[in-house]
Amino acid sequence: MERNAEIYCPHCEWRPRPEDRWQCAQPCAAIWNTFWTRSVCPGCGVKWPQTQCLACGEWAAHEAWYHYPPVVEKVARTSQEHSVSES
Repeated sequence: MERNAEIYCPHCEWRPRPEDRWQCAQPCAAIWNTFWTRSVCPGCGVKWPQTQCLACGEWAAHEAWYHYPPVVEKVARTSQEHSVSES
């Protein structure tokens, strides 16, 4: 099962909206939502390792913006299933 990430600034927790845009500084100046392409510029193909927050102005590793819910451990469920089947 795939987990969906919540996307927000690791500094101020601002959440980008679909209409928010970033601009490629070099070489093409394309404008796009960096979270639609996981920081790869659609104009020139540059993968930006850092993303600047449009709210607080701080830079952070692009991947640090993706916050995943905790993984639910299957160990407890598996133990319960074994207990039931052994009864």
